Amino acid sequence: MPHRLTCVNFPPFPDLVTGELNLARTLEPNFRKILYPDNKNNKNNKNNKNNKNNKNNKKITMSIRLGGRPDHGRLVQQLLPGLTVSFVAISLGAAFGVLSGRGALAGILSAGVIALITAAFGGTRIQCSGPTAPMTAVTILLVTAVGGGLLVDHPGADPDRFINLVLLLTGLTLVIAGLFRLGRLIRLVPRCVISGFMNGIAVLIWIGEIRSLFGFAGKRAYDGGISLNVSVALVTLALVFVLPAFLRRIDHRLNSFLPATLAAIVVVTCLATILQLDIQRITLGASIESFVDLKTLVAAQLPTEFSPGLIMLALPFAIQLALLAYLDTLLTSLVVDRKVQIMDRNAEITRPNQELAAQGMANAAVSLFGGIPGAQATIRSVLILNEGATTRLAGVMVGIFVLVEMLIFQDLISLIPQAVFSGVLLKVGYDVFDWGPVRDYWIRSWQNPKEGPQKPTELQVSHSAMSLIAGTTLMTVFVNLSVAVIVFSALYYVLHWRLNTVDLFESRDEFQE
Repeated sequence: MPHRLTCVNFPPFPDLVTGELNLARTLEPNFRKILYPDNKNNKNNKNNKNNKNNKNNKKITMSIRLGGRPDHGRLVQQLLPGLTVSFVAISLGAAFGVLSGRGALAGILSAGVIALITAAFGGTRIQCSGPTAPMTAVTILLVTAVGGGLLVDHPGADPDRFINLVLLLTGLTLVIAGLFRLGRLIRLVPRCVISGFMNGIAVLIWIGEIRSLFGFAGKRAYDGGISLNVSVALVTLALVFVLPAFLRRIDHRLNSFLPATLAAIVVVTCLATILQLDIQRITLGASIESFVDLKTLVAAQLPTEFSPGLIMLALPFAIQLALLAYLDTLLTSLVVDRKVQIMDRNAEITRPNQELAAQGMANAAVSLFGGIPGAQATIRSVLILNEGATTRLAGVMVGIFVLVEMLIFQDLISLIPQAVFSGVLLKVGYDVFDWGPVRDYWIRSWQNPKEGPQKPTELQVSHSAMSLIAGTTLMTVFVNLSVAVIVFSALYYVLHWRLNTVDLFESRDEFQE
């Protein structure tokens, strides 16, 4: 007969499946208060003792059954969103792995591991993390620098292990940021600067893929001829754009079960195989068919040298990746929180410091097997929410499904033409680019100023804000992201202090104020 413990008070920390607490999570409540003091659910409610309906502030009293059975209904409810999003995650993971130069297998493994760890331990209840376009763009710069002679003063250093050292330091930096409660600083970054670095990342992705397709600026073109690879990339790009509308006309539910990215990859790969095109295919870089293979991979990639010279060489890249993961993760959290609260006003919001710590653990974990860095992904997080996910288990299942699919479909992944992922990534760059401010500024530049904005809710962009967006974009492309964000954030506050410069605003009234 299972033991039963009743009337136990503790801070809320939901179970992956049922949302209830288990006994293990009651053992260290004080530690959680110290580590994540910004969690409103962990604070004593001295001012709201009489407000029993406030779910965010009251302590929860519930029963804990030791050895009890899980809620199978809720378990099944989280499986479908996890399965659907896993197809998108494995497709983008492979694409980002190829783009980074570390191989498709590295990207897929990272997609699974990052999603698993962050969903289980993060500060966001409903999310999906993994390799992202901005993180991959910086990884390309790192891989290129290492290949271009960055380690010339360290002849004994292994290039792959050095890159993994950077990822390990990135993870540690994020954990430290979480411990020192730096999560709230995200609100200090102006919206115009965020828009600018998003545009810069998109431009870097486009430049990288154009270089790969045409083979210029020191980049070797894909095998099979430029015309053939460009055609494959353009067909893939067109399908990613067109398929959602086509599937929606057949049945609006098809887009949920058949992501356009996955469908485009499958269609073009089948055509290339049937037509027997002589074109460069995806190289996984390695294969994992057993635990021994995984152990061998870890042994070959594990960072082993931690000399002061190498650490100082790795730190600038680690700080840049950590800053990008910080921005990417917490900005996505704001988007997810907004959508969740629309559905449920009493819903739990993101605990930013816990989320940073989890992202740090995930990025440190991928350094063990030569993976690529990642952060919370907007498209995947919004998709898993729209698919009906309600607990952490959905995000955990994304990671599990990705790892299982990797083992099952390794042979099929090697059939995908390299140029297919160029088409996918061109679309990713389009999605990353912040078109709203550019479009609004263009419209306002050509209309009569006396007429005012065409719509009362359209985005408002001043001349100074557009200048900051353009400057951040150019510095991101030609210098680096970290410098761009720091320099133009500081410049914004100087201009705001001296000239009353305004940021991007989402409404007419806010703009006028």
